[in-house]
Amino acid sequence: MSPRHLRAGAAALLCLAATATLVSCGSSDDDTAGSRTTIDYWLWDDLQLPGYQDCATAFHRANPDITVKITQTAWSQYWQNLTVELVSGDAPDVWANQSTYYPQYAAGGQLLDLQPLVDRDKVDLSAYQPGLTGVWVKDGKRYGLPKDWDTMALVYNTTMLQKQGVDAGRLNDLTWNPSDGGTLEKVIAKATVDTKGRNGLDPGFDKDHVKTYGFLAEWADGSQGQNGWGDFAASNGFTFLDKNPWGTHYQYDDPKLAETIAWFKHLIDKGYAPPLDKKSALANSELLMAGKGAMMVTGSWTISTFTKPKVKQKFAFAPLPTGPAGRKSALNGSSDAIWAGTKHKEQAWKWVKFLASPECQNLVAQRGIVFPALKTATRKALAVHRARGEDVHVFTDAAAAKDGTFLLPVTENGTEISPIVQDAIQSAILGEASPEAALKSANDKANDLVK
Repeated sequence: MSPRHLRAGAAALLCLAATATLVSCGSSDDDTAGSRTTIDYWLWDDLQLPGYQDCATAFHRANPDITVKITQTAWSQYWQNLTVELVSGDAPDVWANQSTYYPQYAAGGQLLDLQPLVDRDKVDLSAYQPGLTGVWVKDGKRYGLPKDWDTMALVYNTTMLQKQGVDAGRLNDLTWNPSDGGTLEKVIAKATVDTKGRNGLDPGFDKDHVKTYGFLAEWADGSQGQNGWGDFAASNGFTFLDKNPWGTHYQYDDPKLAETIAWFKHLIDKGYAPPLDKKSALANSELLMAGKGAMMVTGSWTISTFTKPKVKQKFAFAPLPTGPAGRKSALNGSSDAIWAGTKHKEQAWKWVKFLASPECQNLVAQRGIVFPALKTATRKALAVHRARGEDVHVFTDAAAAKDGTFLLPVTENGTEISPIVQDAIQSAILGEASPEAALKSANDKANDLVK
């Protein structure tokens, strides 16, 4: 997810060795003995690693002359390693790509244009979740095939909300607006409890001594706000760009975004959300599971975090609230890209095409970790969750809702723009600048980088 994958803490390289002859660590050397080829494939998500090992096993069985070597590295180190390898001219043949990062690789001529191969092999792009395929196209060139997708929802501690008298059914129809917070703010206030057991609606509530915050906001969220402010701003009528993908003008100076950020600051001022300058070093998901918070926004890639058997608390998912412009969730996804410098173009394409096929995506679906990009595989993944007793339909409902999703912004220099916007929003939340002034400055800088 970068906001999209909050498991970025571990920086150590992990190699799956379950099938040593098929997946192993090491450099991407060509195995020329017997005309065999080794394809070096990189990804960042450790939870998805077993599913893609399943795919590599099946692929090797069908193509015994091609061995796939998988290397998994945690998010932050992943992109550093990839950049180093690209500079040295020894990049992996294929890697999992993300929309914020891929424009710089496309602009640098590091990605193979897949469109001629898609046309030649008649790949059916209509089979994927709507909205995913266009993200990877620029100037008629296609730089990836979709591998998965995610949407956003609320995750909440069922016991905590029940204890405060919040009806779980009520969470399915929450409203929000930046003026009074709608019914969402009332639930957040009720779920906030001070050290003497008084909730946020009690006249005696002590905001300086809070035991459990009603809402945990995410501020290390780059320029997209996928884990909170971006979804709320979109439901207030905000759009990131004049067009997307590949817009030419950012709109972070839109008053609708400033209103949204001001509302989040209001939550902190009321004691319903933790102050940014006193935020724990722990991820919000860990704070939620530790009972320090009652509710937060989360992505579908985190489902297993809250449903795995070892989790002591009980959690459930609810749709995002409906704002003045409707209910809106970010729709994001990753792709598999081929390095333009690969010595094994046809073999790499065969692997990428397999990754995007029902054969592989159905195997990934069986693991129940992410929703694969193919619509048929998404249905299989949802069935796996149902069989486990996991109610996660809010994520697929969001993806299917008419006008219910928006794409995260895709432009040149996205990795440079991200910290600029994040710093501006954090300064507003800390009270160092007004949201309007901070966002106007950030917008000017962002647009200078797009030009």
